[in-house]
Amino acid sequence: MRRALISVSDKTDLVPFACELVELGFEIISTGGTKAILEDAGIKVVSIDEVTGFPEILEGRVKTLHPKVHGGLLAKRDDEAHVAQVKEHEIGYIDLVCVNLYPFAQTLADLSSTHEEKIENIDIGGPSMLRSAAKNFNDVTVVVDKNDYDHIISELKSNGSTTISTRQALAGKVFNHTAAYDATIAGYFNTVNEVVTPPELTKTYELVQKLRYGENPHQDAAFYKEQGVHDYSVVSSEQLHGKALSYNNIADANAALEIVAEFDIPAAVAVKHMNPCGVGIGANIDEAFQKAYDADPVSIFGGIIALNRTVTVETATKLNDIFLEIVLAPDFEPAALEILKAKKNIRLLKTPMSGDDSKAQRLVSVKGGLLAQGADAKELMVTDLKVATETAPTEADLEQLLFGMRVVKHVKSNAIALVKNGMTIGIGAGQMNRVGAAKIALEQAGELALGAYLASDAFFPMSDTVELAAKYGIKAIIQPGGSIKDEDSIKACNDSGIAMVMTGSRHFKH
Repeated sequence: MRRALISVSDKTDLVPFACELVELGFEIISTGGTKAILEDAGIKVVSIDEVTGFPEILEGRVKTLHPKVHGGLLAKRDDEAHVAQVKEHEIGYIDLVCVNLYPFAQTLADLSSTHEEKIENIDIGGPSMLRSAAKNFNDVTVVVDKNDYDHIISELKSNGSTTISTRQALAGKVFNHTAAYDATIAGYFNTVNEVVTPPELTKTYELVQKLRYGENPHQDAAFYKEQGVHDYSVVSSEQLHGKALSYNNIADANAALEIVAEFDIPAAVAVKHMNPCGVGIGANIDEAFQKAYDADPVSIFGGIIALNRTVTVETATKLNDIFLEIVLAPDFEPAALEILKAKKNIRLLKTPMSGDDSKAQRLVSVKGGLLAQGADAKELMVTDLKVATETAPTEADLEQLLFGMRVVKHVKSNAIALVKNGMTIGIGAGQMNRVGAAKIALEQAGELALGAYLASDAFFPMSDTVELAAKYGIKAIIQPGGSIKDEDSIKACNDSGIAMVMTGSRHFKH
């Protein structure tokens, strides 16, 4: 008689699966709660201690870690030496293993769970059985996913056994699953032990969806979710309307959320190709959006909008007048949602925008490796600013300068942002030299640059950016400082009556 060992944490659809196995001539071996569920359903079950001849001990920590279990899983049926040893030690073959693991990730996500509860939800016997069975997939069928139950039963009924290709595919699924399980545990211990740069970095991600293509139609792509709760993230968003997100949609939406997370007051952000084209703050979300729109009414076409307040009917009406790819907000008034749903293709995402994700590592893939760094989450305060010029900024000037710096830190380097009255009026992004970025931003602002504020993501290597800003009538500048030619820029400011403050912190973004 063929034997199946079943021990699962998630018991969904288990009883019908076990009943089908019994009808196909399998003897069922089981443990603990799984055994009780099966017996309650009228299924005859052999206890694991009847197989091993040894009782479960240590509160169930040790029950399947036994040669009569692992010998029955790992023995190669076509190897004479293996067959002889199995016979000598009276070990019975186990032909199918159905195991899913203690819910460590779910326990981790439960904020009320204790450290001790998390540790007790680290499965030892389950992964061991899965790995043994998966290694010997030539002879053993291993099941870790309830979604595979029907396919396995179908093959058993059709062929009398599962196919070698199915068993190999199931084995691959097992090793992916156990690797992810171990990575989650490792991540927890790294957090508890405050290990920032472990010698081996292991992360686990769950497939959210396959994408139609990547940045371009000839590139394959997929979207994965990191385990855990992440505020201000596309992956935690609920899509209320619209077609599926694309690769570029997700990248742009992420950029928009990174920017809007800078602000506690009502703020609106418009993003195109990973750069902000308009950012506005105001007394309410409608005022903030109007400023973001007015910042660049041309580039916002086809853009991604992130708002950090509930979308009102007033704001929705304005949004509805523009072609937009995505609107992200913490919520939508019911009437506002209906207005926006009138457009078939716009994506509407309800996104959690509370909490602090600033400690999460930022990961970037490079060919053959991975770059990991902390978030650029340093909060800049007025007290951090050093006035470098003869002309000192007013309190109102400082508010505008800090607003400009919160924006420019999210613009691709070299970056310059011009702001005025709580809105961007010109942005220069991704230029090979800083004065080039300033020229783009100033030309975009035009006459609005008079009396405006200039923010730079890094220091001025020479005075040319200040000299250009002076020609447009810039009132004050904020920049990190630290160049060996800082004095040249300070002198240029003094000559033009421009106030300049230095932050001591650069914000390169590549």
